[in-house]
Amino acid sequence: MSFNPLEQRGIPLDRQVRNWRELNVTPVDPDHCDPYTRCRIITMNGIEVEAILFSHQLARHCPDMEIKQQLARTRYIEAQQQKAVNWLLPGVSSVLETTIAYEQVAVDLTAWVARMEPDPYLKQAYQFGVLEDFDHLYRYANLYEMIEHRKAESVVDGLTEVMPGRPTPLHHRDPVDNVREPYDRTKTDPLSKLHALTIMSAEQQTMNFYMNTGPTYMEPIARRLYQEIGLIEEEHVTHYESLVDPGETWWEQLVNHEYNECYLYHSFMEQESDPKVKAIWELHLNMELEHLHLACDLMRRHDGREPAEILAPALPNVLTFEPNKGYLRQLIADQLDLTTLGAGYVREAHERFEAMQEALNGGATPPSDEVLAEHDKLIGGDHRLQTEGEHPVADLRGGRS
Repeated sequence: MSFNPLEQRGIPLDRQVRNWRELNVTPVDPDHCDPYTRCRIITMNGIEVEAILFSHQLARHCPDMEIKQQLARTRYIEAQQQKAVNWLLPGVSSVLETTIAYEQVAVDLTAWVARMEPDPYLKQAYQFGVLEDFDHLYRYANLYEMIEHRKAESVVDGLTEVMPGRPTPLHHRDPVDNVREPYDRTKTDPLSKLHALTIMSAEQQTMNFYMNTGPTYMEPIARRLYQEIGLIEEEHVTHYESLVDPGETWWEQLVNHEYNECYLYHSFMEQESDPKVKAIWELHLNMELEHLHLACDLMRRHDGREPAEILAPALPNVLTFEPNKGYLRQLIADQLDLTTLGAGYVREAHERFEAMQEALNGGATPPSDEVLAEHDKLIGGDHRLQTEGEHPVADLRGGRS
């Protein structure tokens, strides 16, 4: 049955503040929870962080005191939601275990969006990016085995394969080649707007996570790897945020953010296997329905338009965390050698790409390749989990052939 959030009323805003007891959520058990429950938690944390940051930016550009106060009220609730969601993650998990879960999110969320995206240009952007996140997962898995002497299998539980993607050293491009063409807000499918916001928010949260956790390690090899992949996440945020039409007004963007939160909380509520976590998704959905109506009122008042003009008449099919092994293997076979040139993609290294590689590496070994070499020396070989036959690039260890 279709669900139209514009026709639903949620919890009134003045009844949404939770006390400390209500915010004191019980974290999931990392040894027994569905790995995709953890993925949904990480995703919604990124979505809530983006909602908070966007609201702050809107407030900084808004001279109207009444609107700033309304934004502050809603933003406080978003901040409570973010705390409840992020605090579902278990404190007993190491930073590296959480990192591997972040990359599982990046792989399976982006792969699902790529499969469902109706716009060919946007689909290509997601296909390109997911092969890089796939390799990040592989590099962190090698580091995890070196430092904590455990297999990434214990985190991803076989749902996501751990093996090489596009080699991480080849992800460093001239910054201008990370900027894509935006969708046209007047023509694009409303689903495409939700996809772009979702992946941008998830990658932004990953970028922030690596920026803040990387220097907490004592091991030099870990510090270097987080530094390298953290820089690539900066490239990914540029890649994905540039897909959003900059012609959208502040109020249109606010409505899209709130509608997307409704879409994702509804999606995750529909598929969540943990009853306690599902109850949080349901509660937050009912909060977001009211946030959406408040945003719609602002859009009507300041843009003079009906939100229904830009939104889907009902929520799309639920966004689903599920294995994407066959799809990713096909992308590896078809697109592994792509890089970017301007707003497009090419299969040949070009002058700007080679100049960036030389400026960054300067003859030194990239940290992501150091991890493989160190793993080979200490343990032998490299870490990869295979569950469905041979990897099409099983001998790829980094570098361009």
